[in-house]
Amino acid sequence: MTTVHKAEKSDLVYDAALFFWGMVTNVFFREIRPRGAFNIPREGPVIFVAAPHNNQFLDPLLLYQQVHRETGRHVRSLIAAKSMERKVIGFFARLMASIPVVRAADHAKPGTGEITISQEDPCLINGHDTRFKSEFTPKMQVMLPRSVGSGVAEVVEVISDTQLRVRKEFPGTSRLREKIKELQASGQKGIAFKRLPFVDQHEMYQHVYQCLTDGGAICIFPEGGSHDRTDLLPLKAGVSLMALGAMANNPDLKVKIVPVGLSYFHAHRFRSRAVIEFGSPLDVPTEFVEMFKQGGERKREAVGKFLDVIYDALKTVTLRAPDYDTLMLIQAARRLYKTPGQHLTLGQVVELNKRFLQGYLHFKDEPKVQKLRDDVLKYNRFLRDLGLRDHQVPKAQKAGWKTFGLLSYRLILLTVWSVLALPGVILNGPIFVTASVISHKKAKEALAASEVKIAGRDVLATWKILVALGVTPVLYTFYAILATVVAVKAGAPLKWRIWTPFIVLMVLPMIGYAALKFGEAGMDVLKSLRPLVVALIPGQQRSLDKLKKMREDVANELAEVINEYGPKLFEDFDQMRILVPSSTAPPSSGQSGIWRRKSATGGVDAQGNLLSHPMTWLDERLFGWSRSAKRGTSAWAGGTRSQEISRAATPDISDEEDEPDYDNLIVPAGDGHSSLASGPRSQRSSYADITRLRRTSSAANTNAMAFTPTSPTAAAAAPPATAVATGGQAAFDADGLHFRGQTRARKPSLSDDVPVEIIGKVDREEPFKDATKDLNTEMKKRRSSVERAD
Repeated sequence: MTTVHKAEKSDLVYDAALFFWGMVTNVFFREIRPRGAFNIPREGPVIFVAAPHNNQFLDPLLLYQQVHRETGRHVRSLIAAKSMERKVIGFFARLMASIPVVRAADHAKPGTGEITISQEDPCLINGHDTRFKSEFTPKMQVMLPRSVGSGVAEVVEVISDTQLRVRKEFPGTSRLREKIKELQASGQKGIAFKRLPFVDQHEMYQHVYQCLTDGGAICIFPEGGSHDRTDLLPLKAGVSLMALGAMANNPDLKVKIVPVGLSYFHAHRFRSRAVIEFGSPLDVPTEFVEMFKQGGERKREAVGKFLDVIYDALKTVTLRAPDYDTLMLIQAARRLYKTPGQHLTLGQVVELNKRFLQGYLHFKDEPKVQKLRDDVLKYNRFLRDLGLRDHQVPKAQKAGWKTFGLLSYRLILLTVWSVLALPGVILNGPIFVTASVISHKKAKEALAASEVKIAGRDVLATWKILVALGVTPVLYTFYAILATVVAVKAGAPLKWRIWTPFIVLMVLPMIGYAALKFGEAGMDVLKSLRPLVVALIPGQQRSLDKLKKMREDVANELAEVINEYGPKLFEDFDQMRILVPSSTAPPSSGQSGIWRRKSATGGVDAQGNLLSHPMTWLDERLFGWSRSAKRGTSAWAGGTRSQEISRAATPDISDEEDEPDYDNLIVPAGDGHSSLASGPRSQRSSYADITRLRRTSSAANTNAMAFTPTSPTAAAAAPPATAVATGGQAAFDADGLHFRGQTRARKPSLSDDVPVEIIGKVDREEPFKDATKDLNTEMKKRRSSVERAD
């Protein structure tokens, strides 16, 4: 077994490695947004169960960072022993105290001959030209090929060279038999198979039990390996065995399970975005622990039941589309549902996608839903034919001199950004080319070796980063040597010859980072040119008008369908909506319920204000397309004041998937005035504390659901303003959304009969102590009155 490095809270090696990978991931990803971070337990044994595993080695790194930032805790991850054997991966995995796991699938070998399933007994496997006696022993496993679902079954008895018995039949036995009949009709005797060795995981489980007994945190990806599918793979029983086994060994131990959903927008692409969603912690039921202690069939029953509970919990924090086409349809519908001018946070985009998908899968056979699907696809095709993006359609204007002037101005701006980015692009070009070539080669190798991957995209980001980390020092050293040679040949003074390589090595990262930022600004401008060019083409105005009308019709049809079927699926549909759609008019800045833009870095935009504000500011004042230009606001920002706009307030946004951070939502408080309802990232935020206080009001309702995931949220949504205006009783996460892990029952007050709506009036800048002073005073008064009455 690979040695395991023990991590403690003061482990500087772990902190240093995490700091390094934090810098790397912040360069690779344009934005990493947590949701429900207040659900992370601050102490005690906890197992983070994360899915889907779509980004290989980057998935655990993102989870480590969010947990450490919120709580300061160190998380140990389970990693395949095969990965630990790789020099770079193994080195950093040991630094971060990862626990190696030997996987039988990593040692799979082709079996001799072909197999079929007995017609009388699905657990009886018949072989053709097989050698079961020499190749199998009890506890080994038989694995089927990817073409029939990669099913696995454990061998319990080897009867002869051509017969063996498995513990449970393969998943989808009827479909498997049909496939075998097809192969036999084509001349084959049966289906190929692989044999998996039996692996004793006793030592690994002991490491996990010890970590949990010490009050540590474990991260596990129960799907077993990374993949690029749109749905979850079947979960492995390991996580259930770990939790139940740890509590069975130590009756005083209280392990919590935290489901974690990982949502990526183009996970394999450089400068993409990610959302890490933490669900409500689950307690391990004591009745399951008692069943586990009994062993045998009762133990297996407990493991299976608790695994089902974990799976249901994961469904509340993950987006699970049955196929890629359905996922694209849902995302297109979600964009149409959003009012032009409104901008959602990444967390709200993920939540809307989940609700839309849930509603669609439930009502997809309804005639109205099928017609809506066809209309959405038709609109998308028309959109692609014109080369536009959905967010650009409502803002398309009649061509004129202002259009031509705006196009000319942006072409100049694009030229400026391109010139500024060019040096860095040229110098770092070999890194990007090498990383792209090698990562795609590795993706092909991973696809060939896997039974579950579709295109191998889950390994692309990891290999791009690893290759870049290896190539960058070599390339920069070459540049430093080359610059030194030039300095020597140019006859530079001795001190400059000595300092030249050091100066080059310091300046090159700065040039690269500047190129990254200037390049992003240039790409934003480039994306905004297409609608201007289309508008200037003779005869295209009619097509644009037709497209705008089609969008309005489809958006209105979508809203009607949601309003009709939403309440049928969820009783609290109206109270828990995220936004109220409107296909045409963007909201004005004087109304509540408008999304206010704010940068992820809190005041200083991640892109740099100077890189984006000139575009937004001059667009309005020189070529303003809306009345807002006269009063100093941005038409592109949906009515937000220009001085409040960060990098995101530009007309370049391609979709929410490509948008930056909009993390504040203005909602009306009880007195009708606006107040901010948002959650900063730090656990020390006063609003985060108030959010946790709100959630305690429904704790009494969750006793019966200590280990059962609560009901899902609405399939379609509308503004949190509605919830606050009606009492504000629901628990909201950092995106102003009702948190999915909570019970949906709505309460009129806290446990002390204090109306929850007064929390909505609290100034988020106030310290938590001051913000709750009046609330605590009122609670004391009510307790005193109750005691006097008694």
